[in-house]
Amino acid sequence: MFFNVRFIMSEATATKTKEKKEDKPVDTGSKLRVKIRAYDHKIIDGATKTIIDTAERNNVKVVGPVPLPTSKNKYSVNRSTFVHKTSQEQYEMRTHKRLIDILNATPKAIDALMNLNLPSGVDVEIKMM
Repeated sequence: MFFNVRFIMSEATATKTKEKKEDKPVDTGSKLRVKIRAYDHKIIDGATKTIIDTAERNNVKVVGPVPLPTSKNKYSVNRSTFVHKTSQEQYEMRTHKRLIDILNATPKAIDALMNLNLPSGVDVEIKMM
């Protein structure tokens, strides 16, 4: 069942709510979402620190880093080529992920983030929202 609810406000409360909305600052800049992936947790922590330092140098508000769940890919490989199927080696590949939100990004901050020198093995994806 769905109900229709109607809110009726008097003129006095309507003007109070309008005044409150005007007092809040409006975000004029854009929002960036940076996703970072790497196989080594030490490398990804260094890359996130570099990104956060660069953003803070450009006077931009940073939210994060948020550690996302690590994905684990497991592989089993036969030791022998023909017989002995029960003799196998197991390998595991872990992908560590981090998420950083950058609020009110200026063009100067975006250029600084695009020109960063990060270590190899780090995948960085930047989206404008």
